[in-house]
Amino acid sequence: MPEKDLNDLFLDTLKDIYYAEKQIYKALPKMAKAASSGQLRAAFEKHQAETEVQIERLEQIFENLGKAARGKKCDAIEGILDEGKEIMEEYADAAALDPGLLAAAQAVEHYEISRYGTLRTWANTLGLKDAVKLLDQTLAEEKKTDDALSKLALTAVNAEAA
Repeated sequence: MPEKDLNDLFLDTLKDIYYAEKQIYKALPKMAKAASSGQLRAAFEKHQAETEVQIERLEQIFENLGKAARGKKCDAIEGILDEGKEIMEEYADAAALDPGLLAAAQAVEHYEISRYGTLRTWANTLGLKDAVKLLDQTLAEEKKTDDALSKLALTAVNAEAA
């Protein structure tokens, strides 16, 4: 069996985040529908539109690498999204639903920030300049979304649930 290198790891991780983004894209409308806060619903809807563009960027990276855009099951995102589903079920009509949804969304953001940061670093090391640019754009969006969710938690959602 040939030894795997950083190129292989980069591609595997790219497949992982591609799968994750597709799952997130499917989960966001459910989270938006469950949210009672209009601001939180709008944040989920905005992020779904961003996620669509992020998926397109990943597809561009696959294309630039001459590889098919294929996901690889990501147990981490499955677990994070399952926690979000659990919150939607267990807190369906509770005041704490929105803070729970927001926390689940931030767990997703933190996972994405970790993955995109790693991929960006590896792309830089591998000399994949186009990938670096595309990953930088997505990483900046993920950080901005996380900041917006934090602000929303502090200024509205948490206080309304207390």
